[in-house]
Amino acid sequence: MSGKRIVLTTYGSLGDLHPYLALALGLQARGHDPVVATSAVYRERVEGRGVRFLPVRPDLPDPEAAPDLVPRLMDLRKGTERIVREQVMPSLRASYDDLLAASEGADLLVSHPLTYAAPLLAETTGIGWVSSMLAPIGFFSALDPPVVPNAAYLSRPSLLGPAFWRVAFWGGRWSVYRWTATWRGLRRALGLPPGRDPIFGGGNAPGLVLALFSGALATKQADWPPQTLVTGFPFLDPDGGARLPPALDRFLGEGPAPVVFTLGSAAVLDAGAFYRYSLEAAARLGRRAVLLIGSDHRNRPRTLPDHAIAVEYAPFPALFPRAAAIVHQGGVGTTGWAMRAGRPMLVVPYAHDQPDNAARVARAGIGRVVGRNRYTPSRAAAELGRLLDDPAFARRADEIGRRVRAEEGVRVACDAIEAALRAVPSAVRSGRASGR
Repeated sequence: MSGKRIVLTTYGSLGDLHPYLALALGLQARGHDPVVATSAVYRERVEGRGVRFLPVRPDLPDPEAAPDLVPRLMDLRKGTERIVREQVMPSLRASYDDLLAASEGADLLVSHPLTYAAPLLAETTGIGWVSSMLAPIGFFSALDPPVVPNAAYLSRPSLLGPAFWRVAFWGGRWSVYRWTATWRGLRRALGLPPGRDPIFGGGNAPGLVLALFSGALATKQADWPPQTLVTGFPFLDPDGGARLPPALDRFLGEGPAPVVFTLGSAAVLDAGAFYRYSLEAAARLGRRAVLLIGSDHRNRPRTLPDHAIAVEYAPFPALFPRAAAIVHQGGVGTTGWAMRAGRPMLVVPYAHDQPDNAARVARAGIGRVVGRNRYTPSRAAAELGRLLDDPAFARRADEIGRRVRAEEGVRVACDAIEAALRAVPSAVRSGRASGR
């Protein structure tokens, strides 16, 4: 297939950027001309990988300029609503206009779940469109019910069956209806008929939905869109290879495997007492500890014992395989790397898809879960002790790790994208995007 121009659009944290950047690099290696269209703050990161970048609003807020914003967006009950209503929807028309410009002359559009302008653009221009889902929760399956952050109690073992969940999700559509009023207004302004809500089904492309995670995290269900393909995680290899900071590399070589504590790239901005409690938990167990604290100075402990080290960043593929266990927030990207490393996990979910990912880790027998508000030194130590003392967790994690490492998420997804390109009518491929 001759090179095609493919626009990949996304919004969110690094966990939302990296899968699409990995796909862009995979498509570029096949001779295509990929463009990553997302928040302006990521320009340097994308272009540094040699991939074309185009800005699409909204940009990500600066956490230093608005220190109270991240806790609002990471709130367990209201965080997802606030991202949709306060961050994404106010810029929807601007997002549409930016994405329209970015898609000029494009052959295909690949969208992230929060890029609500993408399905509108596909309708108004006829451009070929592939959607994606980063985590299983987005499918709202009655056959594999998710842990919904503001109603986690419903997902405890019970006799609730698919009929209950179908009714619950129907009710959920009504409860989030007000979130998407701006989207419905833009549809009318573009001359489009009423469509399915973009959160509940309207964001799924009719030809192909890429489930960008491992089948070890969730298997395709009969009530998922039939055009869904589970690809495996599209891992993005670290820029410049997987080199560890020298001080961390020395620390790892000076003693037994440590417990790694990380909160990814978003929750780390709202860490609270996580790192302080983690240090205390490791000390109670007599375990060495690695703290990945990010750039927020508040996360750096005032003093560090000899059994611990704190660094802002380390590449997960180099660090995680050298851990005894990994304690993290349950973001799907961090979860994927921990699964690939084959190490047991203690998951401390903060918000969004994280409680559901945590529950799946526990059901797979590769980890345990402690709620953020229940994470104390004593409880963390107790849960880690169970993980580290029971060899069943390590055995199962090793099995899952071998399975995930055998998957080729980027290749499978790129194969499917190329197949979707072949299915796009030639008249559309030779045209240029033009919105109403």
